[in-house]
Formats: sequence, C-alpha cells, structure tokens
Amino acid sequence: MPLVLIVDDDPAIREVVRIALTRAGFQTTEASDGAAALEQAVATTPDLIVLDVMLPEMDGTDVCRALRRRSRGAGGSVPILFLSSRDDEVDRIVGLEIGGDDYMAKPFSPRELVARIRALLRRASPPADEIRPAIATTLSHGRLRLDLESLRTVWAADLCAQEVALSATELGVLRTLMGRPGRVFSRDELMDRAYATSRLVSDRTIDSHIRRVRAKFAAIGAAPIETLPGFGYRLGPCE
Repeated sequence: MPLVLIVDDDPAIREVVRIALTRAGFQTTEASDGAAALEQAVATTPDLIVLDVMLPEMDGTDVCRALRRRSRGAGGSVPILFLSSRDDEVDRIVGLEIGGDDYMAKPFSPRELVARIRALLRRASPPADEIRPAIATTLSHGRLRLDLESLRTVWAADLCAQEVALSATELGVLRTLMGRPGRVFSRDELMDRAYATSRLVSDRTIDSHIRRVRAKFAAIGAAPIETLPGFGYRLGPCE
C-alpha cells in the first residue's frame, strides 16, 4: 500500500484526509509543521506528500523547495500535492513553479483528493503494462535516456552521464515528449497526458512545468525541449 505523508497544522484537516486515504487503501503518516514534515519525509520515505501551504516553523513552499534540493533517494522527486486556503491562479502557479505536482484549494472534496493522489502515483510509477513494453523499457533520444522502470532520467555528455531528478509531473511531460521525438505537442495534449484526471489546470501551469524541466537540464548544460511559438513544445535533437 502506498504511504502518504499528510502535513497540516489543523488536526481536523489531517483527520479528514487520513480517513479518506485509509478507506481508499493507503497507509498514512502525519506532521503538523514544516520542520516535522522534512523529518518525516526522510524517516519514512513516503510515496506522496499532501502538503498544506500555511504551516508553523516552515511554510509548505519552503518544505517543497527543501525537498526538491535533495537527491532522488532522499525525497527529491516525491510527488507533492499542495493544499491551500487560497485559490488564486497566481498562488497555484507559484506552488507549481517551485516543484509541486498538483494544487487543491480548501475546502476540498475528499473523493477528488483521493482521485488526484491516485493520478499522481500513476504518473510516478506507471502500471506494468505501460513500463514494460514488448520492445524496450528505456526511451532514448540523442544524449537523453529515460528508464521507465527505475524512472531515472540521464543525460550522457562526452565521457560522463548525469542524472536529472524530475518530479512525477515533470516525468510525465518528458515521457510524453520522448514518446514521439520531433512531434509538436500542444499545451492541451501535454496537459491531458501529464495530468490524467487532474484537468483543472491552465496553459500557464504546463508552462511552469516546462520551465522547471528546462532549468534542471540547463544546470548541466543541456536543452532538450524546444518551443514552437503558437503551437507548443517538442523534443529537440538532444545532441
């Protein structure tokens, strides 16, 4: 059973989320502030984190930033779903820009929360019939390689290979682009493939994820994604 870390300073909210997830077959662990959330993330290695934005000690955005600075094995790529009492588009964009995978406003539907969590987990760990195709379990294009079993993304440059730690949504975007190198995907197509049931997103949301993927590759001197203004995105030659 997947383990979900529930982080909220309101015990009533934690109880609602815990009951909904337990009934859906998930295991849960909890934290009531940002500092405890980081400790729990390291100690329990959850499969997903439900993270309130407004927290004592350290707010949710700082927790997310701290996790995203870590390596994959230390929680750097764990899917993060933000909960917030604010539902402005700007707040959602900020949450996604800093590394969140999804965003829900309070009050929320427990059933929708469970559905979104399942969608995020599917993207983070696709079912066997998706990640074990008859031909190969690795997507490769130029210097770029994506292992569909371990979900590791590697850029091979000269005599060295560098891993790029991507979140679940970022992996979904890259996997879509790598599935058809050179094909131009519109924003709507990328949103359909990367978000599964979570369709309450905007063009700016997918742009935010693309910017994050680009920034991570730019840090190692790579630029695999190309923009065609007015049309969308495609995977470049990766040379």
